[in-house]
Amino acid sequence: MGEKKLMKGNEALAEGALRAGCRFFAGYPITPQNEVPEYMSWRLPQIGGAFIQSESEVAAINMIYGAASTGTRCMTSSSSPGISLKQEGLSYCAGADLPLLIANVMRGGPGLGNIAGCQGDYWQATRGGGHGDYRLYVVAPNGVNEIANLPKKCYEVAFKYRIPSMILADGIIGQMMEPVEFTQPDVDVTKLQKPEWALDVNMTNRPKRIVSSYDLREGMLEVMVKERLERYAKIEENEVMYDEKMTEDAELVVVAYGTPSRVATAAIKSLREKGLKVGLLRPITLWPFPTRRIQELSKRVKKFVAVELSMGQMVEDVMLSLNGRAETHLYCRVGAAVITAEEVAAVLTEIYNGSKKYAAAK
Repeated sequence: MGEKKLMKGNEALAEGALRAGCRFFAGYPITPQNEVPEYMSWRLPQIGGAFIQSESEVAAINMIYGAASTGTRCMTSSSSPGISLKQEGLSYCAGADLPLLIANVMRGGPGLGNIAGCQGDYWQATRGGGHGDYRLYVVAPNGVNEIANLPKKCYEVAFKYRIPSMILADGIIGQMMEPVEFTQPDVDVTKLQKPEWALDVNMTNRPKRIVSSYDLREGMLEVMVKERLERYAKIEENEVMYDEKMTEDAELVVVAYGTPSRVATAAIKSLREKGLKVGLLRPITLWPFPTRRIQELSKRVKKFVAVELSMGQMVEDVMLSLNGRAETHLYCRVGAAVITAEEVAAVLTEIYNGSKKYAAAK
């Protein structure tokens, strides 16, 4: 804590998770997140943890189910196709109310796609991804320093509300290098209190414990899901995070996360120099989405532009938040295409001046 170190995004993510108390990792290689398990493979044994390179992504998520059942801070990571393979197990983890951390360093898709950075997994992450009624706590870093410091927040929320948490980063952030400062004290795992529901070998002075994603008694599934919904509502009330730039007098607000938010920031600065009143709202939590803040801004801002590296997924949450209160526009690039500040600035200028109602990549 306090000193800066040059790190790659994936390695910073892994180190951040370890400093946040992660002591078990199971995963399987896939680009562009391979540095995460590679880093974990040598660092975890140094601090008394355990690393397993599983035989598949399916095996990895089910190993995490077992580790999380003991109350251990555990983690798995992958990239888009690998995350898809984990979805059934992730639904089971959510159904068993298990706190854990999963990281998706997104690549281009659909299908095998390519290994460049993209944002096509937004719907999968924020809508659950697997079967059944459940949510994940989803955070989106916009740089290496943030990806290093978000795991601690993810574990805190996961254990407080008994929900799986996810870090959703595009492959650009996973592969870039930047100075990192770990801004929070390392978690002392010896002082972490074992959750009252966690499995262990000591059954002499307590009733037996069962960790399960189902209860076959009549009507109990509805009871379980409704209780989970109550916790989700508390997360929506208490755990929303976002960042704003130059929104105080903005007449147009860009909504973007991850790498596009960095590009949009550069575009906004150049437009401000030309006298255009534009600002940025960057969701840090993708679920829960900063709906209330967008609604507050819409009382005076009448143009919003979603900038994404997908065909337009987050824009749906912007539209739902606004519910017709303001214009909603989209600028997107797909197939892991590179997006530049110059092209974003050109599109924003057109929308700002009213010469284009809807902007999309050609």
